Amino acid sequence: MTRIHPPPKGWALAALAGFAAAGSALAQPAPTATEAGSVPASAPAAQTAWSPSLLPDGQPDVRGFYGPQKQGTYSLTHPSNGGEGEVIRDHELALAGKPIPTWPSRIVDPADGEIPYQPWARAKQKYIEANIDYPTKQEHLDPQQRCFPDGPVRAPIWTGFEIQQYPGYVLIIQDQNHTFRVIPLDGRAHPSQDIKLWMGNSRGHWEGNTLVVDVQNENSKGRLDNIGDFSSDKVHIVERYTFNDPKSFDYRATFDDPSVYTRPWTLNVKYVRQHLDDPAYEPWEAACQEGERNTADSLLTEKQAAAARKKDAAKPASKPVEATP
Repeated sequence: MTRIHPPPKGWALAALAGFAAAGSALAQPAPTATEAGSVPASAPAAQTAWSPSLLPDGQPDVRGFYGPQKQGTYSLTHPSNGGEGEVIRDHELALAGKPIPTWPSRIVDPADGEIPYQPWARAKQKYIEANIDYPTKQEHLDPQQRCFPDGPVRAPIWTGFEIQQYPGYVLIIQDQNHTFRVIPLDGRAHPSQDIKLWMGNSRGHWEGNTLVVDVQNENSKGRLDNIGDFSSDKVHIVERYTFNDPKSFDYRATFDDPSVYTRPWTLNVKYVRQHLDDPAYEPWEAACQEGERNTADSLLTEKQAAAARKKDAAKPASKPVEATP
C-alpha cells in the first residue's frame, strides 16, 4: 500500500511544473433528482445552511476520500461500469425475463440527455460504439485500456479519489493510475494553448461552498467513456463542485467545443464521502502501466467478431427499468 503524505514546502508548484512537462511528453446506489436531470443545468446546485469549517487560508475544509454514487464510464448517457459482474447480472436477469435496471443519463443539459454532436462527430462516436465490444482494430480500443490518463472529468467517475488542500491549492488524487490534479486558486492565467496535457490545465476559485474550476489545454487523446464520446483539444470545461453537506458534493461540468458540438452541454454526477469509518485508510497501489502491451490480445479477428455479434444478438431481450434506491 502507498500513502500520500503532505508535501514539503514548495512541492505543489514543482509538481505542477513537473506534471506539465510530463503531460507534454505524453502528447507524443441510485441517482438523486438533481443527478437525474430535474434541475436545469444552468442553475447552480441549491445551497444549504451547511457551514464547513475553514482552513487558515479561508478555504472550506472538504478534505477526504470521495467516490461516485453510481460508478462507471462505459457510457455517459446510459451509466454503467461495463464490468464483467454487471454484464453477467444483466444477462441472468434477461434469461429470467426480469427487468434490467437502468440509470438516467448523466447529461442534464440538453434535456434529452444526449451530447449535442455535429453530424460528423456523432458518426465518429457511433463507429466506436459499434465496435467497442467487438474490437478488430487498435482504434477500437479505449485508451484507458492502455493505461493512459482518463482526463479530468472521466477519471473520478471511474474510481475513488482524495481531495487534499494546502494554502492556495486544491489537489485531486485518483486511486486508479495515480493521476492527479494541482489546482491553483490565485487567479494565475493558463499557459499557452500550444501546451496540451492529458489532464488539462486547471485554475480554480471558491464561490461560497462551490469550487469553480476552469479547465483548458487538454489534449483530448482519451475518451469521455468506453463507447467513444469525445471532445477535441480545443475544449473548454467549467467544473462546479458544490458541497452541500459534509458527506457528499454535487458535480457539474460544462463542455464548450464548437469544433465538435452544436452547443455547450453539461453533465452531473453526485459524489459521496468514502472510508469515514476507517480513519487510517490508505489508497492501494494501482499498477496500470502506460503503454500496456497486452492490448493486442483484446483484438478479435473479423470471424471472431462476427461470431460474437451473432451470439449477443441471440440473447433474450428484457425491458429496462429505472433503478430505484
